[in-house]
Amino acid sequence: MSAATTPHSVSVYADHAQQIEELPYELVERKGVGHPDTMCDAIAERASQLYSQYCLDHFGRVAHHWFDKVMIFGGEAHLDYGRGELTNPYTVLFAGKGAYRCGDRPIPLEEILRQAAAEVLDRVSTGFDADRHLVIDCRIVDHQGAGRRNSRYRPRSADDLITIGDPGLVSNDTNLLHAYAPFSRLEQAVLDVEQFINGTDFKDRNADTGWDVKVFGSRSGESFNFVVNMPFLAGRITSFAHYLERKKACQAEILALLTRSVGSTPTLTVNPTDRNGLPYLTALGSVADTGDVGAVGRGNRVTGLITPMRSMSIEAPAGKNPLDHTGKLYGVLARKLALRLHDLLGKPVETHIFTSKEAPLDRPDEVVVRVHGLSQDPAEEDLVRKTVDDALAGTAELTREIIVTGVTMW
Repeated sequence: MSAATTPHSVSVYADHAQQIEELPYELVERKGVGHPDTMCDAIAERASQLYSQYCLDHFGRVAHHWFDKVMIFGGEAHLDYGRGELTNPYTVLFAGKGAYRCGDRPIPLEEILRQAAAEVLDRVSTGFDADRHLVIDCRIVDHQGAGRRNSRYRPRSADDLITIGDPGLVSNDTNLLHAYAPFSRLEQAVLDVEQFINGTDFKDRNADTGWDVKVFGSRSGESFNFVVNMPFLAGRITSFAHYLERKKACQAEILALLTRSVGSTPTLTVNPTDRNGLPYLTALGSVADTGDVGAVGRGNRVTGLITPMRSMSIEAPAGKNPLDHTGKLYGVLARKLALRLHDLLGKPVETHIFTSKEAPLDRPDEVVVRVHGLSQDPAEEDLVRKTVDDALAGTAELTREIIVTGVTMW
């Protein structure tokens, strides 16, 4: 169909390709909230949010920043039945750019970074103590950018900072973003089971389980298969027999959930590493307890899943500035658009956004929407175009949402 005549191109297509549920095979993965990679995404985004909030509270505007290069270097633990103790702390490395002051007013950047890491690690572990278990390595720089009269990272006053919704804001990068809705049965089940295991009710009943839950799901025809890696806390497991007993009880709960989710009894394997005769034990609930390393962008996409059989952006949005980095803004926007259009049309939808550097935020180069079963009624296509244009006009509101309430991107 023809593109719109606006400065950007919005193309709407009828999609006649096989849908995901019609494919003979499907594969999905999710890295849980206690996985080192997911920890890094959460830490980076929380740091950006806290920094942005501080700037708004003190200057009325947000200082430019990039906290999207976060790594966690795992600690060391003593593990035995009845004992799980972190003997060397986690190190969280922040690399990127940001302002340490606005004119003569300091910004407590390193304190903000430490707060972000401590908050996240406390939420996704058991027994974490920031004073004993956390070291921050701050490599954030405020170096002058080439060709700029005034550095974004050394503002002379609040007047050098950018206002949310400034009409002069343009895309800070060239990006490709993709999203879709709805989830398939397999995708929803993989997401549900990790959130179930790391949810409050399950943790209340099974306080000896860890947080570094990884879920793999596959579907062959109508046969579903799941593998769940779920650690236990060494300090609460008294023997290998006790471990097997507890694993069996948890497996029964997980299988019941998955059976309800996919509508049939799937195959389920929990902790296949038990084949070596050793239990999956951690000190605080993650393999980060024993030296594993995590990094931003190596885990789940904006959907919360890793879906190699779907259109999937490789952008790492967590920690990027929320003002004009379209790898972040449009990634969230594409997901919201797909969900909104699916809700309006009741049909499977894919959204694809391409922007070049310096394009106005409300006018990316191309937006492509594919609708499975799009009707011949022009009103349906008009509804899609209006929904896209309304969403692009609301990037300032999206920035505020990201900063004030937070948007989960992993």
